Amino acid sequence: MTETIKDKVRAFVIENFLFGDTSYDLADTASLIENDIIDSTGVLELVAFIEDHYGIAMADADIVPANLDSLARISAFIEAKSGATVAA
Repeated sequence: MTETIKDKVRAFVIENFLFGDTSYDLADTASLIENDIIDSTGVLELVAFIEDHYGIAMADADIVPANLDSLARISAFIEAKSGATVAA
């Protein structure tokens, strides 16, 4: 089974912001900011992950909660920018 964009982003968030705690219930639509999972520095780490892993150059205008505040929003943003449903 291939790993979806959402799966890869979820794994990144769990590893880097929840320190590998897989017991945390990370819903696809849960706000990463409002639930104190990521802060402003975390957003920058997330942007670096997206740029490095998916080859997407993010403009300042792209770095907004509408694109980066939940797993669902992040994966939709990546899919829209890359035109892919599954990334390598």
